[in-house]
This record gives sequence, C-alpha cells and structure tokens, in this order.
Amino acid sequence: MLTQTAIRNGSFKQPATQPRHAPLAGAAMQAGTIELMGACMSFAANAEIYGDNEPADYLYKVVSGTVRTYKILVDGRRQIGAFHLPGDIFGFETGDEHTLSAEAITDCKITVIKRSAVMALAARDNDVARQMWGLTARELRRVQEHSLVLIKSAEERVAGFLLEMADRVPCGGTVELPMSRQDIADYLGLTIETVSRTLKLLEDSAAIEVPKRRRILLRNRSALRRLNA
Repeated sequence: MLTQTAIRNGSFKQPATQPRHAPLAGAAMQAGTIELMGACMSFAANAEIYGDNEPADYLYKVVSGTVRTYKILVDGRRQIGAFHLPGDIFGFETGDEHTLSAEAITDCKITVIKRSAVMALAARDNDVARQMWGLTARELRRVQEHSLVLIKSAEERVAGFLLEMADRVPCGGTVELPMSRQDIADYLGLTIETVSRTLKLLEDSAAIEVPKRRRILLRNRSALRRLNA
C-alpha cells in the first residue's frame, strides 16, 4: 500500500528508460540489469510495503535493511514466508496480485522496479530473461526448502534457521539477527516460547552461545548440521 500511495502522490520517480538501441555496458549487466531500471524508496521499520491481494505491479530489491513477507491465517496466526536481506529481490508472483504481504522489519532502502518494464525487456533481451529465470528459480527453491522445514522437530528447525542465516550473511561464526524471536517463531511454525527454549537447549549443549538476544555465536556447526540433516 505504501508503494502504491507514493506512486499516486508522485514521490516515486521511475528513472528514464535507456534507449532500446543502447546496450548496457558489461559491468552494468553484471551488476544486475533489472535493478538498474528501478528507483530507490525508504521504508521505516514495520511499514507495509505491499499487502496481499494488492496488484503485483512492481518487483523489489533490498538495498539495506530486512523485509518479511507473511500471511495472516484464518485463525489469526501469522505465517512468515521469507526474510529478505540486502541483495534479495522479492515480489515475484505467478498471477496479477500479491499472495503475501511485505513489511520492513528494520528501516529499509528498497529499489522498486516496474514489473511490466522488466517483462518487456526480458521479452527482447535473452540475458535479462535468463536473469529473471534464475531469480524465479531461486525463490521457488527457497519456498520448497521452507515447506520441508515445517515437518521437522523444533531443534532441527532452529538449527537449520541459524545455519541458513549464517550462510546468507557470512560473518565468521557470529549471526546477527535483525528479526525478533516472534518473527523467527512465525517463520518456523513454532511458538516464541519453543524458540527461546530451543535456543537455550542448543546453548546448554555448547552448539551455540547467545551473548545478546539477537547475536548468536555458532560454536559447533557440525552439531547444528547433524540436527539439520
């Protein structure tokens, strides 16, 4: 909704389109043709970026900050589908409307790209088409992997989540979590009490250390991987 409002109010400016006969330089292509077509917007923490059932007119790339996509279930519970970190592109849909809502977890800067412009460019540029296919396949793989997580035990889910975050934001043996434990619980299909209890069990077993609430030190990755196998 905030994206649509900004566009209606004229605060969103789409960059001038490059002439069709002017190919992008090699470095620019390697940097990512798609995001070069967008414009940057700022979103405050907890601000809605778009809602479910709203028109899926744009794609979004996280420049800084963290985003969550989620669905409110019929019983009022929230199921988080994904966390999007700097460099991630989200907002892909097979239809014309969003099936999930998106919110900024922290203050974010996000490149907003007109979906129809990307599709038109992909239709005439094989490199862009391949880039779009790769991004779509990566999102599909992430959805499939997340669906498998939900059939595992609490320890397996939490261990897998910590390894996932460590892989996505490499920082030695430390994982800095921008999301709350409630966010983690809603992502893993657990209660916040179960997440906290499981982190304590992993800490007691010397697999991790929790010096601060959102800072996790991975002390024994092999143990975490065995749990996540």
